[in-house]
Amino acid sequence: MSIKSDRWIRRMSEEQGMIEPFMERQVRGEEGSRVISYGVSSYGYDVRCANEFKVFTNIHSATVDPKHFDEDSFVDIKSDVCIIPPNSFALARTVEYFRIPRNVLTICLGKSTYARCGIIVNVTPLEPEWEGHVTLEFSNTTTLPAKIYANEGVAQMLFFESDEVCEVSYKDRGGKYQGQRGVTLPRA
Repeated sequence: MSIKSDRWIRRMSEEQGMIEPFMERQVRGEEGSRVISYGVSSYGYDVRCANEFKVFTNIHSATVDPKHFDEDSFVDIKSDVCIIPPNSFALARTVEYFRIPRNVLTICLGKSTYARCGIIVNVTPLEPEWEGHVTLEFSNTTTLPAKIYANEGVAQMLFFESDEVCEVSYKDRGGKYQGQRGVTLPRA
């Protein structure tokens, strides 16, 4: 298994629509503007989050249960910024839609800009032949409100190509998050 370079990521996105929309270079903003980078990097792709957020709230004193998740535990926000309350979290989705090849495993890692502020992006794999918008979870580990910016870089995807094709892919298993669009809550 090998990690894939910027050239491979460009080729797969152009030929197979692996990432849409696709930024073939890293966008950093103009001089004087402060944009958290996104697009192709040396060995990965920095994704953006869309302007749709679900912010966790415990106004109903609910128990967080992945098998019986209460949608009322979230407040929906559509904005260019999202304020996450102290010691809480928010869900968002990538701007980019992914189509992962059958011989590739993709890992999502948080960007250091957010990590240095106590904002952690959950690490998650994108399995072979999974496709959809990636639902991202941002944990605010601080005792202060934290801000997330829509349409700017929030996490990096690393692509690992195997020298053999998997026997059973996510698509073959009929994975419950296959083809997801928008922010997707837990499914039992």
